[in-house]
Parts: sequence; C-alpha cells; structure tokens
Amino acid sequence: MKSLTSDEPVTVVGIGADGWAGLGESGRSALARAQVILGGQRHLDLLPATVPAQRVPWPTPLLPALPDLLAAHAGRRIGVLASGDPMWFGIGTHLARLVGAERIRVLTHPSAIALACGRLGWPVERVTVRSAVARDLDGIRRDLVPDRLLLVLSRDGATPAAVARLLTDAGYGPSEMTVLAALGAEREHRVDGRAQEWGAEPGDPLNVVAVRVVAAAGTRVLSTVPGLPDDAFDHDGALTKREARALALSRLSPTAGELLWDVGAGSGSIAVEWLRSDPATAAVAVENRDDRAERIAANARRLGVPHLRVVRGQAPDALAGLPAPDAVFIGGGLTTPGVCDAAWDALRPGGRLVAHAVTLEGERELVDRAARHGGDLTRLSVERAAPLGSFTGWAPARPVVQWAVRRP
Repeated sequence: MKSLTSDEPVTVVGIGADGWAGLGESGRSALARAQVILGGQRHLDLLPATVPAQRVPWPTPLLPALPDLLAAHAGRRIGVLASGDPMWFGIGTHLARLVGAERIRVLTHPSAIALACGRLGWPVERVTVRSAVARDLDGIRRDLVPDRLLLVLSRDGATPAAVARLLTDAGYGPSEMTVLAALGAEREHRVDGRAQEWGAEPGDPLNVVAVRVVAAAGTRVLSTVPGLPDDAFDHDGALTKREARALALSRLSPTAGELLWDVGAGSGSIAVEWLRSDPATAAVAVENRDDRAERIAANARRLGVPHLRVVRGQAPDALAGLPAPDAVFIGGGLTTPGVCDAAWDALRPGGRLVAHAVTLEGERELVDRAARHGGDLTRLSVERAAPLGSFTGWAPARPVVQWAVRRP
C-alpha cells in the first residue's frame, strides 16, 4: 500500500441536510480547492457542479478500505464530506487514528445532536446520545432510567418504530418520543407521540429519535451499580449470587477501555455487570455449554450490553488467541488443569484476577494460588431471612471463598 504523502492535511468538512447553502465560507473554500472529495453519495450529490474536484463515493465496507483509498489519492488535495460534526460518531475520528490528528483539518457543522437539542430546548450536557448506525439497538436498554433525556441517531426511517417497540418491551412504554427529520433542511419536520402508542409509518431516513424516558407502573429500574437482583438474569443455577457478584466486581475494578475475561461464565452475570458499569469497557464470556452460551447472549441483550463477546469452548484451550485481559474472573472450571495458569499468564501487568470457589477442592486450589502469588483470601457467608414454620429464620447460603490478586 502506498503511504499518504502530501504537504497539505486531509480536510474534513461537516455538511448538514441544508447542503452547500448551509456551509460557511471556509468549508466552501476548502471543497473548491480540493482535487478529490471523498464521501457518501448522498453528501456528494449536495455539491454544486461548480466544484471541480473528482468525487469518490465511500466503498462498502468503509473502514477496512479506508487506508488503501487514501493511499490511492496520495499527493492530491483531499477533501472529505461528513454529516454534521465529523468528530461526533463521524469519519473524523477514524481519520485521526489512521493518519494522525496533525494530518487532518476538521471544519465542523452543527451536529444533529446540537440541532435536536435546540429544537427541543434540552440542555446538551444532560443528554445521553446513542447511535443505531451499525450498532445494536439493544444497547440503549442500559440507559433506560426515568427522566433520562435520550437521543438516538437513526439508521433509517424504520428506526423510530424499532425504538418504540424496544421501550415498550423494556417497561418504558409511556416514554415521550419525538422524531426530528431532515434537521436543518427545508423539509425538516417532527412527529411526536408515546412509545406504546407509536403508529407513525417509516419516514425520512435522516432522523433523530428523542426520548424522555418514562417508566410504566411496576417497572423495576435497574442500576448500573454492580449487584443486580439475581432474578434480573435468566439462569439454570449457574449464577454468581448478588452479594458475591458485587464484591467480585469491586475487586475487578472495571475501568473505561479495559477488557474482562469471564471464564466459566454460566449465566454471564459478571461480564454483563462489568459492561454495564461503563460503555467503554469490553468483555469476553467463555462458556463450554451451548445452552448457557445462548443464555449469556440473551442476558446481555436484555440488560443493554449486546456487544458482550461470547466464546463457546472449554478453558484453557478456549482462551488461546483471545486479546490480553485487564481483569479475569474465574467462576467455573477453577480446578480444571491449566485454567488458572492460562489466565494468570495472559493477564496484563497491573491486571486483576478474582476467583470464586464453593467446593473444598476449589478452596484448596485458591489457597495454593494465594501462597504462590499473594493476594487476598476472603470467605463470604450470607444468610437470608426465610419462613421457618410459622416463624421467620435465617437460611444460610453456600459459603464462597474468594481469591483476589493484582498481577505485578
């Protein structure tokens, strides 16, 4: 592949639905000087015939082809057209990573988010933004709490109806929805309604869905703080219980940008709650049984983290080739030869490993590991009030031994 060499940076120009007429002088000048302009066909069609540059539509899929596309036009003045603010869910961020921030010049246009907030009178700093473009819509389930202001960047004209169905299914049917279409264009318009009553036909593909989240009566609101109720997960008994799960996650310490391995994941509760803690985290759930692997994926979707990667296979073999983790939880297969060693060896420096045992054999394994690597051993005993004849007594749960350690 040829390298991108030019004395001038790649100029990325944000453009709105109002097209050429809505561009400032700097954007128009940059496009007029360009020798080649890259962009979506819809954006390229907004340029007047007086712009002399060669127009090259984006290939599909775009991101894998981007390096060769830039290299093919090396040495030319390259302009790029993008929707609104190119650095907000836009091509600008990918270009900055690819060629370096110092090699791009970005001329922003008011984003759909800014325009939508202006139309609705919403304070931008209070708004949660999610994109349905090339992303799983179930991801917004994590954001569903009463009174949240949510903006969804639509994939197409059918997205609003899909959002309405999701909200209703999740117990937020009374949520107020506004679809803002073709923001900034002469054909701009809006449709208002409630999710559970939404009946609007698919409309303009250029739209943003605004949601003021309202819970239906009886809907249980789920926090992103670790320790969801056990019945929030579909499981067959292979579940790290609420109290042990909350303590495990406190020791795993999820942080934005970090990757977790959940080994012997069972219902996937640890991986799911790790991902719910911060949208920028990542996780891999490793599970040998097919039925449990399917259950993990279903739990992840229902609880708003559909990006959880599920690997079907038996550890330690299933761990080979996975990206190095920043944290590992071992909840199943602890005594299987090689599992602990493979997890420990893969862990990044400074990474955290937490393992739970409920059997004497597993406990012996943890005691031996702690003797070799250090860390903390904790025995967790939980008792819950339960009927005892006509009275109420304490019913003890099975004790859990936890080993938590940080790799030097």
